[in-house]
Amino acid sequence: MEGRAADSNRIQGLSELISAQSNGKRPPVDDWDPPYCGNIGLAIRADGTWYYKDSPIRRDGLVKLFASVLRCDPDGRHYLVTPVEKYDVAVEDAPFLAVEMQVDGDETRQELTFRTNVDDIVRCGPQNPIKFVEQPGSGGLKPYVAVRGRLEALVTRAIYYDLVELAVPDAHDDERLNLWSGGQQFPLVSQ
Repeated sequence: MEGRAADSNRIQGLSELISAQSNGKRPPVDDWDPPYCGNIGLAIRADGTWYYKDSPIRRDGLVKLFASVLRCDPDGRHYLVTPVEKYDVAVEDAPFLAVEMQVDGDETRQELTFRTNVDDIVRCGPQNPIKFVEQPGSGGLKPYVAVRGRLEALVTRAIYYDLVELAVPDAHDDERLNLWSGGQQFPLVSQ
């Protein structure tokens, strides 16, 4: 019985995923359609910490591996996906955090590039937009940048302050501010 319990907690296809990661290729999680296998206790807290059965996962390599096979389906639920299995991942806010930002150019010609807490590099633009969401209760705005698929990174507070400093008045409405990146305009309003 012990062997069976240990086997049920293993993620099938993990060795293939590790091999794919070592080749520098991102697994094609959006192309996979494995059967749903339930909840094994994976969660991502609002501070970006991954948990397995209420214990933090401290191995960065494992977190990055799991992040590489994370997917958000059209139902808004997050899953850890392998070619043969799909498991729930409870996400408190966004699955990733934007922890660093590089700014090239200025005003309408600027390019914003973010690094996430799992080392994804994201160039903000039409394919990876920034959106602002109103915080319930306070009315403040929380910025998110699209990472890949339906996965987003919450922009950390320090970087949010930098974004506000980069905002420029709207060409048609001086009271409205916009960010620019990749030739795209992103209004600082709730979406």
